[in-house]
Parts: sequence; C-alpha cells; structure tokens
Amino acid sequence: MSVYRNLQETHLNRARASLRQALSWYGYLRKSGQHSSNPELVGLVKPELEALRATLNKLDSNVIRIAVFGLVSRGKSAVLNALLGDKILQTGPLNGVTQWPRSVRWQPSDKVLVELIDTPGLDEIAGESRADMAREVVHQADLILFVVSGDITRTEYQALLELRQSQKPLILVFNKIDLYPDTDRGVIYQNLQQLGAGNPQAKPLLPDEIVMVAAEPAAMEVRVEWPDGRVSYEWETPPPQVDELKETILNILNREGRSLLALNALIQARDAEAAIAQKTIDLREKEAEEIIWQFTKYKALAVMLNPIAFLDILGGTVADLALIRALARLYGLPMTSYEAGKILKTIIFSSGGLLLGELGSSFILGLGKSTAAITSGENPSNITAFAGSAIAQAGIAGYGAYSVGKAAQVYLEKGCTWGELGASSIIQEILSQVDQNTIMYRLRQELGIKY
Repeated sequence: MSVYRNLQETHLNRARASLRQALSWYGYLRKSGQHSSNPELVGLVKPELEALRATLNKLDSNVIRIAVFGLVSRGKSAVLNALLGDKILQTGPLNGVTQWPRSVRWQPSDKVLVELIDTPGLDEIAGESRADMAREVVHQADLILFVVSGDITRTEYQALLELRQSQKPLILVFNKIDLYPDTDRGVIYQNLQQLGAGNPQAKPLLPDEIVMVAAEPAAMEVRVEWPDGRVSYEWETPPPQVDELKETILNILNREGRSLLALNALIQARDAEAAIAQKTIDLREKEAEEIIWQFTKYKALAVMLNPIAFLDILGGTVADLALIRALARLYGLPMTSYEAGKILKTIIFSSGGLLLGELGSSFILGLGKSTAAITSGENPSNITAFAGSAIAQAGIAGYGAYSVGKAAQVYLEKGCTWGELGASSIIQEILSQVDQNTIMYRLRQELGIKY
C-alpha cells in the first residue's frame, strides 16, 4: 500500500502545482476592474477564476466528494443512510422525496473524510433545471454512485451514458436485492455488468464497479414461539446489507482516493482554463482579425518586393512567428517556448502541410523572381516575368500568413492547458500510471488515451 500512497501523493502535488501555475498565469485578471487593463474580461472570467481558487482549496482540504444518482424510487437516500449508519436523509414510499441536492459528512475511517451528496431523481418533473443541477453536482464529484433496483431501463441507460461522459469514476449500485430470488439476482447482476460499462463493446464492469446492496430491506413476517406454547407472528426489519459497498468504497479511496481528487481537480482546472481562453478570444476577435490582416498584407508586400529567394523564406518564417507572438500578447494567454514549438508543429500538420507548401513554392517562385530581377537590365521583358512571379509569390505568402494566424488562434485557445504543468498534460500523466485493476483505468479507456 505504500506504493499506492506515494503515487497518490505525487499526483496530488502535481495537481496543486498545476493549479498554482494557472492562477499565477491569470494573476493579472484577479485585479479589480479599476486597476486592470481588461476590466470587461475580468467580469467575464470571474466565475472561472473563482472555480480555480475553490478547486485548489478543495485539494488542500483532502475531502472526497461522492455523489449518488439514479431515477426516483431506487433508494438513493436509503443507500446513503445505510452507509452513515443513521437515518439522516429523508426517505419514503412517495416519488421525489429528495427535492434538492444535500450533502452530509461521512468518516468511514480515521484517515478518510468523505462528503456524500444526495440528489433528486433524474426523471422527475422540471427536467431542464434538474439536469442543470445534476451537471453541477457531477462536476464537483470525485466519485459517482449510480443506483438501480433491477434491470436497467432505457431511461436509466441513457442517464448512465450521460454520466459516463462526465469523465468521473462510477460505481453501479444494485439496490433492493432482498426483493429478488438468488437466481434472478444473478441474471440481473450479469446484465448490469455488461450494460453498466456504458458501451456494448466495452469490457464488463470490474468487481469494484458494481455492488449489490439492500439499503432498506422490506419488513418480514416471522414466527415467534413462546415458552408457554403460544405462537405469534411479528414483523421484523432486517438490518441493511451495505458492508460490501462500504468496503468497496474504502478500498477505492485507500488505493486511489487522492489520485481521484487530483484528477477531478485537474479536469475542473482544464475546463476553467479552456473557458477563460474561449472568452478571451471571443472578446478580442475584432482586434485579432486586424492583426492577422495586417501581418498578411505586410508579408505579401515584403515578399513581392524582395528579389532574393532565401530572404523570402527566412523573412516569411520570422513574420509568421511574430504574428503568433502578437496574438499571444493580445490575448494575454500563456505561451512558453515549449508551447511555441508545439504551435509551429500543430500549424504545419493541422493545415495539411500548408506552411511547407508555402515555403516550397516561395523558393521555386523566388528563384524565378530573382533571375528575372538580375537579368532585367539586359532584357526589359524580364520585368514582366519578375512582376508575375512576385505577384504569385505574394499571394501564396499572404494566404499562408492568414492561415497561420487562424491556426494560431485555435492552438492558443486549446493549448493553454498543455505544457510541463498544464492540466491536460498531468491528466495524461496520471492516467498513464494507473493499474489495470483500478477504477481509474476505465477513465483512461473512455478518454481514448493510449500508451
């Protein structure tokens, strides 16, 4: 277990470092609107900056959040009450007893502190507002319990698919097993193993990903024989059967709890940084377009007038890099030398070799232009050849500059979470180190990350 503890601590420290770097990068936005050069942007990204700070505080508190979801009457609140060992959350025979998310603290061991979050049924009335509420709870959760009470219905399966897309580890809880004979229970369990994976082609659920419980067993009539020979019948309620679920949760938390905490924090940070980048780019769209067109015109003009092919290639490359830097300064988005190199590679490959094609064409046309310029004194008709080559080359250079600017915008928006301590980079790093027998391993599969 010491290996797991050391790895979890490393993941937690890496996540903290990533969040601190992000807050440092966007520190200029934390100034008040009066002192900031971007007062409009400050207001726009305030929720994301608060989310980054709250996420860092949550990491430092070491509290694991476990949210329970499911349709109405599946026994979600009863499952949490059974884990707590006390009937704290309201339950009842009517649908929709839980109207709003409610959280309670649970300390299953001396070293683990958990926040359990109960939620309304996913199929209740006022679906849109409930869906928004569910998304917010999922966003904050480190682990999800999805409660069913038999074979999965179509509605449950759709809800399960949506929860799988949240990129959070999930335990499927088969509740009310006391209502099923052993044979039926086994058949349902096998069906849940396959359907619970959320994809018919995915591997069946691991033992840690599906648990059978009876959170609030139905009362049973028992025969009572008295010493005097009398016989009576009384109703007794068996104790909850949730030991397996409790043990499963504790195993997961001991083995990978801090890694789950780190992973969720990084996912939230990644989303917050991506939102900041998107809002920044949207706000600066007009100014960015002016810069791109300015560089496009200057590059085209310089290439057209310059008679030396080698300088066309060198100058054009420098101009493209200067354009990228100008956009980065306009947006105020972080860009290290590592990211600058990645931007250039991304531009080259994502544009289908457009930049390489531009450079190659520039070289060929540039040679023709240079020859025409050199021999124009001997043969005046070569001036026409020079002009034709220059105009064609200028067109290619201008189109290339515009494409580079547009590609740079995309990378600056998407690339802010990459780099040595970028949230996306550390997410990949963590998922590359998980064991196949862990619940986090399925996240790697669902995210499509291969190593």
